[in-house]
Amino acid sequence: MKTVINVLLGLCIIALVYICYASIMGPINFENEKKHRDAAVIARLIDIRKAQQEFRSQNQRYTASFDTLIDFVKNGRIPFVAKEGVLTDKQLEDGLTERKAMAIINKAKRTNKWDEVRKNGLENFKRDTMWVPVMDTLYARGFTPDSMRYVPFGRGAQFEMDTKIDTARSGAPLILLEVKTPYTVYLDGLDKQEIVNIIDLQNKLSKYPGLMIGSLETPNNNAGNWE
Repeated sequence: MKTVINVLLGLCIIALVYICYASIMGPINFENEKKHRDAAVIARLIDIRKAQQEFRSQNQRYTASFDTLIDFVKNGRIPFVAKEGVLTDKQLEDGLTERKAMAIINKAKRTNKWDEVRKNGLENFKRDTMWVPVMDTLYARGFTPDSMRYVPFGRGAQFEMDTKIDTARSGAPLILLEVKTPYTVYLDGLDKQEIVNIIDLQNKLSKYPGLMIGSLETPNNNAGNWE
């Protein structure tokens, strides 16, 4: 009988040790896995932001369509100006600018008359625009554009992406972008109570319960809510 009691006590002690260990390590493991998943989602959001910013520079707007954005990354090109030569202090003091210098050079090319080029000392001044693929400029080798729409660890879920054109108090147009995904999407499969706790905390702080860039409400230069 005494042996049975000792065995039962031993089992109870083991169970209590396990419960204590789980109560301590559970939140730690959750936080470690959350950081891992956060990093993957943030990297994807940054990829989207880079594409959207270049898309806007060429189209004066953002796009709410991943199909359009992905096609732009795959097939779009970015202007790159190859520069040779610089204007001297004397040339600048004489009122010469890069734009004026190129106007003189382009006129000479059209007319095949180079007197003014030589007069202004622009023989070795060149500005040539080359168009390079978006993929080669913005992303590392091996980047897959089709993956941009999908939330890492989201089991096929896509980012929520929207745009809005508003007007500032000054009357200037505000072109806004917002891309986001909630915790419930990419933390799915982790401890449910921990997810509830972190969502509740964000709501109490009046913050979005997830990760996002930009905002349709407040211009923020497409900053991430983790930055």
